[in-house]
Amino acid sequence: MSPGRKRPAPELSPLPPEVQARLDQVLAALSQALAEGAGLSRLLELAGGPEPHPAWPDHLLAALTRLHHPAVPALLAGLFGKDPARRKALKKALHRFRTRGVPVPENLLPREEAAPLAAAPAVSARMTPIFGRGEGFLLLEGSRTVLGGTLVVARLSDTAGLLEFHILAANRAQRQELRESLAAQGLAEWAEVPPSYAVRLLEEAYALNPASPGAGEYLSLRERLWRHLGRPQEAPDPERDLPPVSDRERAPALERARELARHPWFHSWLPTPEEVAPWVGKIREAQASPLILAEHQQRARLEGILEEAARALYPPETRELLRRRLLKQAYFCHLRGLSREAQALWAAAQDLADRATSPLMGESPFLLALVQTAVMLALEYQRQTAAASGPGLVTPPEISPLLVRK
Repeated sequence: MSPGRKRPAPELSPLPPEVQARLDQVLAALSQALAEGAGLSRLLELAGGPEPHPAWPDHLLAALTRLHHPAVPALLAGLFGKDPARRKALKKALHRFRTRGVPVPENLLPREEAAPLAAAPAVSARMTPIFGRGEGFLLLEGSRTVLGGTLVVARLSDTAGLLEFHILAANRAQRQELRESLAAQGLAEWAEVPPSYAVRLLEEAYALNPASPGAGEYLSLRERLWRHLGRPQEAPDPERDLPPVSDRERAPALERARELARHPWFHSWLPTPEEVAPWVGKIREAQASPLILAEHQQRARLEGILEEAARALYPPETRELLRRRLLKQAYFCHLRGLSREAQALWAAAQDLADRATSPLMGESPFLLALVQTAVMLALEYQRQTAAASGPGLVTPPEISPLLVRK
């Protein structure tokens, strides 16, 4: 490369085929909406859904930059204007629009906030989504004074307590190696959380089962965490701090929750093929029945089977646990800036509580969607009996610990 020439930007790695297909669908819908003169709110709705892959935002930004339409700069600013990690790429994209003659207002992007004068927090905290068995993972990185090392890795369960708690003295390269290892195990999505909230999660898990495998290690650090990061009772509470869902927003939010039940976040929440097998059999019997039923009667029969399955697979005594898991997942989305997803899951959590007090309301749309997805996968699996593996859903390790000490 000759002196003075800029190094070309690295190419994005390809998306998985199913994610690329989803991106193509979004771009096609946006192109049609742009041709029809849709407003910014409609464009943001089409482009701002759940992120099906960690590299989704970068690919979406790059694809939108290739569209030549005067409404695209405002769409890019609405999607990525508050994303510090992509601000440089966004500025380059807007510059390209200007060079192509597309008007870009000077004040389109919010002003960058000046760096705070105070020192950065001594500890940063991150959490994963909530997996179907009520498990999640925490990473604390920072000061040895607080953590006793440079890194704490914890595996928490809302039924079994602190399954793992590791205090590690890892340098920067070793921490990066651990992140890559976790990503390879399916733990690629993380949300930055207030450190005091991480303390709250740890304390809740410890109180649930003081004899759990990681409890002793946690106790050795507990007082220091409380002193430096905050006491758990002072930490954010998703039930209190999530934005409320109004009566007007409730129905569309529940519909989005029903759609979200098919998101990869909830693959590990699905009932197993063995668990749904009785109702798969009933559906097959209904489909093979010699009785000729009207379409609405067939639909009612299938809906009745799914509701029966939901009641059996998620009995009343499990609903409060499911509600709390939905709340934590809603807070995860809230912390990542996914406000629509957070609102949908918050509404689904409240809906579970409401239906527990009023059984006449029928079944939860979110739980019905989980059951329906599991049944569809089981039916598809039965049609492809030659396949050697199952649906391939991502779940945390069943037996192996997260870390093995040598």
